[in-house]
This record gives sequence, C-alpha cells and structure tokens, in this order.
Amino acid sequence: MANSLELFPKEFGFVVLVLVFYSLFNMWMAFQVGKARKKYKVFYPTLYALESDNKDAKLFNCVQRGHQNSLEMMPNLYALLILGGLKHPEVSAGLGLVYTVGRYFYFKGYSTGDPNNRMKLGFVLVSYHFIVSIKFIKFFEILVFEYVGYVGAYNLLYFIWGQPSDD
Repeated sequence: MANSLELFPKEFGFVVLVLVFYSLFNMWMAFQVGKARKKYKVFYPTLYALESDNKDAKLFNCVQRGHQNSLEMMPNLYALLILGGLKHPEVSAGLGLVYTVGRYFYFKGYSTGDPNNRMKLGFVLVSYHFIVSIKFIKFFEILVFEYVGYVGAYNLLYFIWGQPSDD
C-alpha cells in the first residue's frame, strides 16, 4: 500500500507554507480590527458601527470590511491552493504568495477609510484568477482526456468547432 505522503509532490510544502502564512496574516488583520475597536470605540458584539451612533463609523467599518472580505475569500483560496498544488505546487504557492501580499495592500488601502483605496494594486484579484484558471485547465484536462478519452476529445472538439477545412 502506498504511503499517503506519496500522493503529494515533494514541493507541496511550499503550498503549506503559503497556507500558514495566509492564516498568520489573517490573525494580524484581526488584531488590527481589535485596535480599531478601541480607537473608534466600537464594542463587541457590534460587527459594523452605525454612523448615527459613531462619528468614526466609516473608518472602523473600512478596517472591519477589509478583514471580513479576506475571511470570505479564505475557503476558496485554500481549496484552490490545495487542489492546484497537487499538480502544480510551485505555481500555486507562488500565486498564493502574490495573492497574500496583494491582500495586505488591499487591507491597508481599505483601512484608510476610503474604500476606493483598496484596489490601488489590482494584482490581488488577478493572482486569484490565475489560481482559478489552473483548476479549470486541470478539470478540462481530466474531463476530456482521462474520462472521455482522446477519441472522445477529438469528437468533442469536432462538435464544437466543426469539420476542419482543406483550405
């Protein structure tokens, strides 16, 4: 019986490092939200401040939203990095690292109180789309060439694009 570690490429450790780094980064953002709670006097269990109750509500809400958005994207990022890392660990880890650094700038920009500053460095989403693209390419590869077979793949492409011309 094969050892379960043999299922992972030896470079998969890079993916694990990026996952740990992103987790630590999320903890750092949580501490920033805690500091903002004290600074702007927004107490638990209030998730977002109301402008009618707090003159600094927008400033706090921007810090909170920057962290919340990162938390919302975390499950997708983890799933895509793990799945992509099974076949392309270095590329997945590299894109995950770029995404994490981009998330830092996203958070810092959002924390200024102007939501438009969150996208000063737009490579945050670009790297995420590359990670998603790797998964779609692999899915298509498995679906067409492993499940349908090469003859089936040829027939599928023939169906989509039509008969090749003799021109």
